[in-house]
Amino acid sequence: MPHRETRAFDGNIILTGFMGTGKSSVGRLLAARLGFTFVDTDAVIENRCGQAIHEIFRDRGEPAFRAMEAALAEELGAGDRQVIATGGRMMLDSANAAALSRHGRVFCLWATPEEILDRLSGTGTAVRPLLEGSDPEARIRALFEERRAGYAQFIPVTTSGKTLFAVVEALLAILNVPPAGPER
Repeated sequence: MPHRETRAFDGNIILTGFMGTGKSSVGRLLAARLGFTFVDTDAVIENRCGQAIHEIFRDRGEPAFRAMEAALAEELGAGDRQVIATGGRMMLDSANAAALSRHGRVFCLWATPEEILDRLSGTGTAVRPLLEGSDPEARIRALFEERRAGYAQFIPVTTSGKTLFAVVEALLAILNVPPAGPER
């Protein structure tokens, strides 16, 4: 029996979507499954700056953070065989989207606002500057509506009510990568 190719995709895979949709968690598992490098854009920026994202927003302002995202998009767009989890607004900038999609496919992870709030309310969750205020659920809904059209330009993958493994398998199916397990 001939050996079946187990990887049908060698470009970058970019995961975008609203905060709390599972980009980093799904991305880590997907990268491990494919043997790709995992990159979390927010983590790279934090490491390079020596500050958490909310501190960058506070100390340097959102425009400085967005400039860092743009530079990183150009850098990562030149790479290959990476699963890149982007910040929630990064791919809504057309230059960032063009740079990152140059050698890859972009998927937008979707979750309901209620599930996003539940995920972001968990212990150990990073500070989310865009959700500060007295009614974070209303803020999620408003931001979600602002970004809906931008996110709609990418291949949608729903994460609500699904395990991380189910989301990874859905992505692999879209990429035409066979499921893990014995050959049949």
